[in-house]
Amino acid sequence: MEVEKMDENEWKYHGEGNQSLVVSHCQRCVVLRFLKSPPNQNKTPEEILHHLQNIVDFGKHVMKQFFGENYVHHGEIIQLPLDFVRQLCLKIQPERPECRCDKDMDTQSGYAMCLPNLTRLQTFRFAEHRPILCIEIKPKCGFIPFSSHVSQEIKHKVCRYCMHQHLKVANGKWKRPSKYCPLDLFSGNKQRMHFALKSLLQEAQNNLKIFKNGELIYGCKDDQDCVSDWNELARHLKPFFFPSNGLVSGPHCTRTIVKELIHVITMALLSSTDTCRAGDMKTVPISQGRSYCEASAFNKELVRNGKHKLESSGLPRGCLLYKTLQAQMLDMLDIEGLYPLYSRVEQYLEEFPEERSTLQIDGPYNEAFYEKLLDLSLEDDGTVAFALTKVQQYRIAMTAKDCSIMIALSPCLQDECSEQRPVVLTSKSRFTFSVSVLDLDLKPYESIPHQYKLDGEIVNYYLKNVQAKEDPVMSNLFKENEDCTLVLHKV
Repeated sequence: MEVEKMDENEWKYHGEGNQSLVVSHCQRCVVLRFLKSPPNQNKTPEEILHHLQNIVDFGKHVMKQFFGENYVHHGEIIQLPLDFVRQLCLKIQPERPECRCDKDMDTQSGYAMCLPNLTRLQTFRFAEHRPILCIEIKPKCGFIPFSSHVSQEIKHKVCRYCMHQHLKVANGKWKRPSKYCPLDLFSGNKQRMHFALKSLLQEAQNNLKIFKNGELIYGCKDDQDCVSDWNELARHLKPFFFPSNGLVSGPHCTRTIVKELIHVITMALLSSTDTCRAGDMKTVPISQGRSYCEASAFNKELVRNGKHKLESSGLPRGCLLYKTLQAQMLDMLDIEGLYPLYSRVEQYLEEFPEERSTLQIDGPYNEAFYEKLLDLSLEDDGTVAFALTKVQQYRIAMTAKDCSIMIALSPCLQDECSEQRPVVLTSKSRFTFSVSVLDLDLKPYESIPHQYKLDGEIVNYYLKNVQAKEDPVMSNLFKENEDCTLVLHKV
């Protein structure tokens, strides 16, 4: 791609994370990703190139082994004219959120990653002229810790996401907690998945976005009126799901379209194809631990209705949710069991700092790095090698817990669909689709102490401010729905 021949005005601000900033092209289905750094702390071009190469290699040699060839798009590194980069930086600066402007886009090295724009990813040529709908979901951690190292019993009952919601509300990040629970989405049970997706649409927070032809059309903020948002969303989606315009407007129309959207997302998430098989990585059986979260709004409703058992249909082994969960469950010790092992590695590095490179803590992320992840033994032999393996597995798990899933949909006619093209049907339409995963940068080794501290804060806040208030209510509900024997005493 000859980026230097493109006018910088054809590129637009696309979004950013803590480490990088992304711009997308208005016509071509590509994005450029630039590294960021705090002011006056710019890295050398060689350091930038090394960092970007690590990101590419990690996606190519490690994460593709977990998710499969067709799900991971690791991109490639390109070098751009510095004048082009600086002009581009000036153009997008006014569009950046104020909270993100504490770091500057790299304009000194000229290096960037070139990736497909997954909001516009089009798998089949016949669909190139068709409108594209894309749903981005950040599913978060889909299992309850099963480690014996967990010190608080609540962590065996309530998932990290549901507990963290309350701390985020208390800290002012959100005005109210979401009803979304990752365990419902990862259950494979369509009823639970529908409830989870509806909850995401009601309180999208940072976990759901919807794009049309690459433009963001839905990403509900906490202070927005979600009812009006749904009406606006239905207006955008109506041509996709009811192209003949036979559906009247109004609340019924909105509910019907949202229901169709949830159905399509569910079917795409449960889909699997032979061409998307991952490697031979064998991780922890998904059956370990409980399959539901006691704080889930879906679970609480069951209890109120006198039901106790949550059905977990299980995920198809080839679908992306299954593979995501497998990677997440490399966190076999929980942060409480992992932190002492991290301390062991840290102590070793204090004595032998030159060994950091040999241990591949900062890369290279190659086949040898991946091979070391295959040891799932939990028998601690007291060695640095054992501790380091668990630390690296934990970093992979944390990466999978924070990834995003992109579902790109394009309408197709019946005679255009074949067995080679994945298709999902609705009441009035049919779509070809592709499913991808992104945000797969390896979580920093140095972030482990922060994760350990944050875990304690989340749990302690929940125990003190939430469980203490909810326990008596839920306990009474459980008791009311249990079979019991009436015993009469004389008075």
